[in-house]
Formats: sequence, structure tokens, C-alpha cells
Amino acid sequence: MALDFVSELKSGKEVIAGWCGIPSGLMVEALLNAGYQTVTLDMQHGFHDISSVLTCVASAKMLDQRLIVRIPVGEWGTASRTLDMGAAAVIAPMINTVDDAQAFAAAMKYPPVGARSWGPGRAMLVSDQKNQNTYLSTANDDTLAIAMIETREALDNLDAILAVPGIDGIFVGPSDLSVTFSDGAEINQFGDRSIGVIEDIAARTMAVGKIPCIFAILPEHLKLARSFGYRLCALNTDSGVIARGAAELLSEIGE
Repeated sequence: MALDFVSELKSGKEVIAGWCGIPSGLMVEALLNAGYQTVTLDMQHGFHDISSVLTCVASAKMLDQRLIVRIPVGEWGTASRTLDMGAAAVIAPMINTVDDAQAFAAAMKYPPVGARSWGPGRAMLVSDQKNQNTYLSTANDDTLAIAMIETREALDNLDAILAVPGIDGIFVGPSDLSVTFSDGAEINQFGDRSIGVIEDIAARTMAVGKIPCIFAILPEHLKLARSFGYRLCALNTDSGVIARGAAELLSEIGE
């Protein structure tokens, strides 16, 4: 049985995640076989939908792995549905206020923490759990609600967002963060305008015992993020990995 990335993160270890926008179980299998410890299915800017999430969770199960889903902005019902399908964690974009964080946590966690509706038949099958009460008693700890911080408003509210019961971690979207802190002038994910903010978010998240998470395109940026304390680090996208690999192969034959 492969190591569970949720347990790894909660024990203080680092996890490197793939990022999948192409709605294919074969892509998830390829990324996991390449060595990523989990994969994020992107429903916000990628092309995943409910059907492809269901398929990809099954592909990961075949390899004894669990997946993350990034939902579209404000789709709390989708957060609950992906958990019911067997996703292990959900990333919610544009969590700007305490109200946003509370609504997200409510969809992700069963009472008394939240108000997640009961219906995890597929999740129980994927987790090999046949006892409903056992699943109910462990689900809140066995899944992660990860809030994205991408705006000045979100940064101003970060401490209050971190204090919301049921929020397990904070995910930095460095592209949107760079757009925000350059006032729309540039996309420069780890540039001078945003690097201090990225470091500050990690420190404040760790200070309250929650999980700092981030996306990076370049390995050197991921290494920098790890030095700040980020533990869940997504490295590049599926299409980016393909393009980089193709370019390297072609360069070897002089094309």
C-alpha cells in the first residue's frame, strides 16, 4: 500500500503533487507512475468535470493513491461531491473572507465541525471502509480543506481564515498573487513584488499548525518554497511536463 499523502502532510513531511488539467485517467496514472505522490485535478482552469473526477479517482485507486481536486470558485456543492467520490483533499480558490472559509469548511466537514451532507458511498468503497460509523468518525481528519489565498483582501483576512474550524491548510496561487501585488502589471510568480508575501503566508500558516501549500512551475521555485516551509508543493502542469519533455527530446536530435 502506498503512503497516504494526507497522513504524510499531517506528520510534518513534504509532498510533491502533480497538476492535471487534461481530463484523463491515463494522465493521472502517468503522473503517479512518474513519482508524484498525489495529483490535483483542476476543475477551475483545467478541463475536469464531475465525470472525469470520478474516473481519475478510480485510476488513482488502482495505484493505491489518493487525489486532490481544485473546484471552481464558490462551488461548495462540488467540494462535497468530490469528497463523496473519494477525493482526499479539495483546494478552493479565491477564499477572501471568513464567510468564504466558513462556507467551504461547512461543505467539507461533518458535524460538529461543518455541515457536510451524508452520502459517501463511493468514498467508502474507494477507502475500503464498509462501516458507516467508522467512516463518519474518521472522515474529517482523513480529508483536507485547503483555502487559496490570492488577493490583498485574503491576505488581510488570513489570520481569521486560518482560525476557521475545518480549514486544514492554505494554498498560494503565485500567478494570481503576482497579478494582485503588481496591480495587474505582470505575472511573475516568485518575483520581487510577491516573494515576501509568499514567505509571510507560510510563516503565519505554520504558526497555527496548519499546512502551507503552493504551486510552482520551475524546480528552483519549488525549492525556494520548501525553504520557506511549504509542505504540499505542486510542480508544473501535465501539459507543461509534456511540453518540457518534448522540447528536451527534440533538442537531443538537433530539432
